Amino acid sequence: MGRSSKDKRDIYYRLAKEEGWRARSAFKLLQINEEFGIFEGVRKAVDLCAAPGSWSQVLSRKLQYVLKNANKDPKVAKYIMEEDDVKIVAVDLQAMAPLPGVVQIQGDITNFSTAEEIIGHFRGESADLVVCDGAPDVTGLHDLDEYIQAQLLLAALNITTHVLKKNGTFVAKIFRGKDVTLLYSQLRIFFNHVTISKPRSSRNSSIESFVVCQEYNPPEDYVPNMMNPLLDLKYDDFDKLTGVNRVIVPFIACGDLSAYDSDRTYPLQLNKDEDYKYLPPTQVPIDPPYQEAVMLKRQNKLAKPAFHVFQVSQSDDEELLSLFCGDSKIDNNVEKLPDIENIQLKDELFFFFFTFF
Repeated sequence: MGRSSKDKRDIYYRLAKEEGWRARSAFKLLQINEEFGIFEGVRKAVDLCAAPGSWSQVLSRKLQYVLKNANKDPKVAKYIMEEDDVKIVAVDLQAMAPLPGVVQIQGDITNFSTAEEIIGHFRGESADLVVCDGAPDVTGLHDLDEYIQAQLLLAALNITTHVLKKNGTFVAKIFRGKDVTLLYSQLRIFFNHVTISKPRSSRNSSIESFVVCQEYNPPEDYVPNMMNPLLDLKYDDFDKLTGVNRVIVPFIACGDLSAYDSDRTYPLQLNKDEDYKYLPPTQVPIDPPYQEAVMLKRQNKLAKPAFHVFQVSQSDDEELLSLFCGDSKIDNNVEKLPDIENIQLKDELFFFFFTFF
């Protein structure tokens, strides 16, 4: 498989490189904005779990574009003259390559100090929009992955209650499963409108979707606290929930139906008049966890399984023992190796084992 094979299998990965996005996930946020208009009137935005930075790129380009073209619209120009410039804060535990117009915080979203630092960059004001595209390393066990993703979303919601202003918008990734009803109910406590969206660029084979929470309106007596256990584990049968505790959340597919299908394989040459040209990723990882393994593999120092076959006759028991025991002295009283009839072939035996070097 050549380096262009992924360009064939994933059209949005290819388009992301052509348009300069750091990851294909940028199209997901763009398609969500097309459906819900979440960027309208936004001056302060927070991107949680931001690395590698594709959603921060979208925020930077779209919000800064409004500023550059403010003079074309007198209403917008007056609004921006009276207010501060757009501010975007990106938060992640991992380091991220810098982006123009984006302030980066390398911190933990479960710490209150991170929320204070975000507010500090906004000069004491709250954010208009909070987005989170974070997801755990999936295990393939859907029940476990859904639970871990729910906990990550609730951690993002916790810090959002500290930094989001009233009537603000919160967008986050969610894994849709049979036991997410309680999570929907928790979101409805804080937002007047909660919708689950599936962008066209999100693979149909994936259980991921995105929850779009609009009009932030927390209960009057609610005090933001990082220690709040929003998802109570005492609920073990979500199907028994009724009334306000069980909410049917609307589901919307985002993106034009004529857009590219994320599950389809496309030819390299999409346009007849334009030849295909391979493009490297816009931003390679700056400190990936697999960096050491890649270096060892290039130096041929990574442990590899080796397959050895030894062929001996039944009369060579002592030689076989010396092979496994090394130079140590073999006791003549050691019992002979038993015959292995099921792998016997013409009075010869084959012994197989794996070693690592």
